[in-house]
Parts: sequence; C-alpha cells; structure tokens
Amino acid sequence: MGRLKAAFHTLGCKVNSYETEAMAELLKNAGYEIVPFAPGADVYIINTCTVTAIADKKSRQMLHRAKEMNPGAVVCAVGCYAEDSAGLLKKDGSVDLIIGNAMKSSLPDILAAHFDGSAVKPENYPVASVKEYDGLSISTTEDRTRASIKIQDGCNQFCTYCMIPYVRGRVRSRKEEEVIAEAARLASEGFREVVLTGIHISSYGLDFDYPGENRQTPMASEAKSNSRLIRLIEKTAAIPGIRRVRLGSLEPGIVTPGFIESLSGIPEFCPHFHLSLQSGSDTVLSRMNRRYRRDDYRSICKLIRSRFPDAAITTDIITGFPGETDAEFEETMQFAEEIRFSRIHVFKYSRRKGTKAADFPGQVPERIKKERSDRLIGLGRTLSVRYAERFLGRETEVLFEEETGTKGEFRGCTREYVEVLSVSEENLKGSIRTCLITRICPDGTAVGCAGSEKTIEYQADTE
Repeated sequence: MGRLKAAFHTLGCKVNSYETEAMAELLKNAGYEIVPFAPGADVYIINTCTVTAIADKKSRQMLHRAKEMNPGAVVCAVGCYAEDSAGLLKKDGSVDLIIGNAMKSSLPDILAAHFDGSAVKPENYPVASVKEYDGLSISTTEDRTRASIKIQDGCNQFCTYCMIPYVRGRVRSRKEEEVIAEAARLASEGFREVVLTGIHISSYGLDFDYPGENRQTPMASEAKSNSRLIRLIEKTAAIPGIRRVRLGSLEPGIVTPGFIESLSGIPEFCPHFHLSLQSGSDTVLSRMNRRYRRDDYRSICKLIRSRFPDAAITTDIITGFPGETDAEFEETMQFAEEIRFSRIHVFKYSRRKGTKAADFPGQVPERIKKERSDRLIGLGRTLSVRYAERFLGRETEVLFEEETGTKGEFRGCTREYVEVLSVSEENLKGSIRTCLITRICPDGTAVGCAGSEKTIEYQADTE
C-alpha cells in the first residue's frame, strides 16, 4: 500500500487553524501525504467548533460530507465539538474516531492504532484533566508573510454564555523558550510578522506563577504587572528577521499603564488591540459575568490612545443575550460609536447547554437577535470606514501578503491591520513598503501607491 492521504478541514478560531497546521505537520512527518479536502483521501480530519449552534451544525455537515466523498475513509471528529458532543458522535455513522482537544498531538498514534486494529478510545481523555500545554507546534506554514504562534490554551473566566472553559479546559501556558524557538524557526523561513495567539492570552503565565490555582485575569485596576506576556513579546520582537509582533484577542483587564508603557517601547509591536466588549450595557455585562463595566472599558481605550493615537481597537459584541432589552441594546450601539471601534465582530447569542446563561429567563427571539445584529453590523461598517479615512493622504507601512485575482494588484495590511490594495509591476509579496493612501473604498479597504521598500531581505516564492 502506498502513502496514506490525509485531508483537513478547519472550523472556528485562529487557534483551531494553528492546531490544524500542527496536526498536518505531525501526519506529514509520520509519512502521510497531505491532500486537499476533496474526494480521494484515506483519512479526513475535521477540526470542529462548538462556540455556537451554527458551529455545531457546520461541524456535523463537514463530517457527513467527508464520509460522502469517500465512504471507505476514516473520518475523524477532532476538537471542541468532539469534546462536547462525543456521546452524539458515537451514534453518527459518518464518524470513525472522536478525538478531543487533549489528544490532538496524539493524532498519528491514534490513527496507527486504528489501522492496526488496536483498541483505542481517545474520547476517554477529558481536557479538564490536562494540566500542561499540549506541545503542538509548527515549523512552517502556507502563508509566507504572517505566522500565528499558539502560546497558551484554556480559560479560567467562566463567562455565563461561553463553552470554552468546558471544552478547552483551564489555562495552560506554553514555555517561553518553546515559543521563542518556534518564532526563530519561522523567522528563518522568511516570515516577517508573527501573531501571538491562544484561547485567552491575557492569562499567559498564570499557571506558572500560581501553579494549581485557577486564577482569573485581574482587572486593570487590580493588576500589578503583566510581566510574563510582556517579556514574551519583547523576546519575540528581538528575533532577527521579525519585523512585526501582533497580539490575538485580549481581555480588557490586562491593559494597565505599565502594560501600555512597555508595549510603546517595542518598535515591532503592532498597535492593534482586539478587546472583547461583548456588551455596552453594564447590566448585561453583569449577567455575562464580565469583570469590567463601561467606565472601565472607556478608561482602558483612553489609556491605549494616550500612547498609540492611531491604534486600531477591534472587538466582539453579542446581540440578544438573555434578558437584553431594547434600552440595553441601544446602550451598546451608543457605546460602540463612542469608542470608535475600527472593526466589530458581531455574534447573535447562541444558547449553549451546560452554561449558566442557557437557563436564564428572557431568552430573546431569533428575529430580534437578527434585527439587532444587522443594525450593529451596519454601524461596524460605518466605523471601519471612518477609521480607515484617518490614513487618507498619509504614508503608512504595509506588509504585502498576496497578489489578488487582478494581475499586478497586491493586498497587504498596515501595522493597525487596515487592508491596503496597491498596483505594481513589481512582485510586492513579502515586502514591507511605505504606501501613500489615496482612496478609501466603501468597505473600508484602503488603496495606496507603494513607494520605497522598508525591507527587501525576503522575497516570497512566486511559484
């Protein structure tokens, strides 16, 4: 028999995407051929998501599609939906293996045991029992300009609407030396930007500093330092070849004067802060078990802009949380406009069995959730354009990532994560250029004229 062919499909967050790449690398090193998610594979691995009911549905659909593409293939349900709904999946004839989050790094061994007939029940290893980071890592990635590096897993916050602590377990941080080693490997491969990501990176190092304690990330007013994460950012930024360090989603409580002061001293740091708001109403925030209020969040944004005047502040907001009144939603709309977000990710509340909010009274009808979601999405588009317009007529640094479908047109991002298009006879992919922004499109995309190169030491392959 020739090499076995394995195909992957990812649903959900950037952490899932990272873990898919890591699992693909593990299988490749074990002798598998990694192929597109299409008919003809011997093994299909669907890295699932369970953050919403829609995510559950999409996970099931992709599992069924995989079995339809090759009824004789081994179909693996991996990740968060597999962790939460193993009982249902055991009854699903499309699924051959159920692999929870604690077992992703064991994928080659699990498949080997399956193929040689050994008894294996990977679903019997609950993630809640795991105390250390799982060891997944990557040495390269398909995106030749920006690479994500997972630095932690799990969450201790227990917001009333969220499944994550149940399917991802408690905070487990990756050792600093492992993160730095991976970043150095990626820099040597030509990557110029790294994104430090995780399930709750604001908690990075809590398990090192307080072993065995499920501490929450403190509010900014209570926090004394965030030295673990700051040191990791500083060391990553110091790696030769790394020109940008970007952070994944942050809990507002991590942002202290000391944290911002430290970041302002790191030239490679990208002033893009994704601070999850979830609601602009104090009463809703209380029901959500979020540990800040409007005044806290407002002060945090003011602090950020005191050192990073052009900082992009992006966020997540949930509409239709149980009991959300029209007045509470209007508070959210008003607050979002006041804060001047550069981008808003809008989610309709999804009732998740096992969370406290699932049993709250006042469940909001889907029709109202959608109406509120549509309004908030519209406001988000307006705010995105307003934010991008502040760069009109200015020169800004752009890392070009790819050529669009239009020949000679390249797409890249500023340090603030504003998307920029530029036409050039040169191959701009992989280069960092100063661009004069000449126009803002209706969707907030900027159009610029690429000027002098900030660095040319790396030029991506064009094959």
